[in-house]
Amino acid sequence: MNSKKQSNVLLCPKDRTPLTTVGKELLEKLNVAITNEDTVIKNLGGDAVEKPIAAGLVNQDGTLLYPIVDDIPVLLVDEAIALEQIK
Repeated sequence: MNSKKQSNVLLCPKDRTPLTTVGKELLEKLNVAITNEDTVIKNLGGDAVEKPIAAGLVNQDGTLLYPIVDDIPVLLVDEAIALEQIK
C-alpha cells in the first residue's frame, strides 16, 4: 500500500497556487472599498460584494481573494474577488 503524505496547503481553484491568509492592511483596504458608496466591488461571478469581509485567503500572486465565511473558506472561483479593483 502506497500512502501519500497529506498536505495542509489550500490551493487556489483557478491557478492552483498556494493560498495564504490575507493581511490586515489589505483586508482593511478591501473593506473600505466595499463599504464606499461610490465603489462597486464585484466577485468573479459578477455579483456585487455588499458586506465587509471578515477574513480571506489570497492566491500566490496576490490577485485573488477567497472569502472565509463562518470559518469556512469559500473556494469557488465565482466567489473570488479580483484585488485589482482596489489598487
